[in-house]
Amino acid sequence: MYQLNRFNTADGLQLQPIDIGHKDYIGVISADTAFWALLRKDQISQALNGSLLLRKYYRRLEVFGEEITALRTGLKPSAVYFNPTDRCNLNCSYCYIPKSLRKNGRHMSSRRLLEALKILKTYFRSSLPKGQKPQIVFHGAEPLLNKGAVFSAIDKFGQDFHFGIQTNGTLLDSQDVEFLKSRRISIGLSLDGHISSVADRLRRSWDGRGVSEKVIESINMLRGYDNYSVICTVTKENMASLIKMVEFLHRMEVPICMLNPVRCTLIGSRKHKPLDSGIARHYLQALDRSYQLYQKTGRKLVVANFANILIGIIAPLARRLMCDISPCGGGRCFFAVSSSGDMFPCSEFIGIKKFKGGNIFKDDIRNVLETAPFKSVKERRIENIEPCCRCAIRHFCGAPCPAEAHEMNGSIETRGAFCELYVDQVRYAFRLIADNKTGAYLWDGWDKDAFTTFKIR
Repeated sequence: MYQLNRFNTADGLQLQPIDIGHKDYIGVISADTAFWALLRKDQISQALNGSLLLRKYYRRLEVFGEEITALRTGLKPSAVYFNPTDRCNLNCSYCYIPKSLRKNGRHMSSRRLLEALKILKTYFRSSLPKGQKPQIVFHGAEPLLNKGAVFSAIDKFGQDFHFGIQTNGTLLDSQDVEFLKSRRISIGLSLDGHISSVADRLRRSWDGRGVSEKVIESINMLRGYDNYSVICTVTKENMASLIKMVEFLHRMEVPICMLNPVRCTLIGSRKHKPLDSGIARHYLQALDRSYQLYQKTGRKLVVANFANILIGIIAPLARRLMCDISPCGGGRCFFAVSSSGDMFPCSEFIGIKKFKGGNIFKDDIRNVLETAPFKSVKERRIENIEPCCRCAIRHFCGAPCPAEAHEMNGSIETRGAFCELYVDQVRYAFRLIADNKTGAYLWDGWDKDAFTTFKIR
């Protein structure tokens, strides 16, 4: 049985092994503030016995607390996950959108889509600092089933938003790719394996055909474009192939990938959930392989969801994704709009009617953000979740995902599906920091706007 006390659960500063058998360093972590330091094992007593480290830490304690509080409560929405259609041309067995919606749902008309973006433009102009562009990610279901409306929206509002498209990649042709590349649209594709026998196990069309060959065609069309990524959903069916997947994506010159553990929001997806111990082993081996390939070629394949955890440790305010913090980004950093205009804290909640907060065509966005469904997500605190409230890494994990927790356990005030995987990723991240290898795992320029608030040698 997995032991949660692998990370010390006392209050205050806590000594933590950063990795089993690491010969040089041990970690010191403050769970409340997300402060950490690495100490040489042969200097622990000197470092913690009235040392300069402790004196400087306690002088800055209030500032550290203010920084983590600002990250958790002080941000405003700056992005929208927009579903221009309910429908999908695939029937992936782990999808978090109900099957009835994906098969029989509606498209949003081009007129309504443009109207919705006009409403969002007005809202963000009043809520964000002047000059800051919000982001619209066309999400799904499969947004390119409503390609005409999406592309016309990109052309009309290209000066007002940063646009992205998350697509299964099966509907892209060369003209589409040129259109998106010429406008610097962020593109995300989905592929679950390095060969069709793996990739097509769970991602299939409604008539049961695999689609990986078409997705690989899309990847080839995007080769050389630096603003796209590939998402691999990790399940028990493909986790043993993660090293091969990393090798394949690196060979295809994909700049960024995500190795996302399957979300267990719907019952159908839970049969594909791997055991934590199994996925963690394969996941970390895949990260090791990405480093080896970088050493060999000088070219990075950034695993974005792990990179976000690593940045969340090194520079919490610089993180890009907001799943690994509590409250998560749902409703406070972003929100989701369905094809009917209904608003949810996150796309993961689409299909769970009780989390609908309003409708973009009928309700004021500010009022929707303060409705009970949105507030329940925005006010979710890891301090109220057992056993996470006693875990040293609680601000590097965030007990994701509230939608998953709600559907699995009946309450968002519970933890999600992959506790051990997060613990192992944090241990791995501290080992990289100790070994000075972090640059190989992070985006170039990630620290462009970062600044140091505490330094001691």
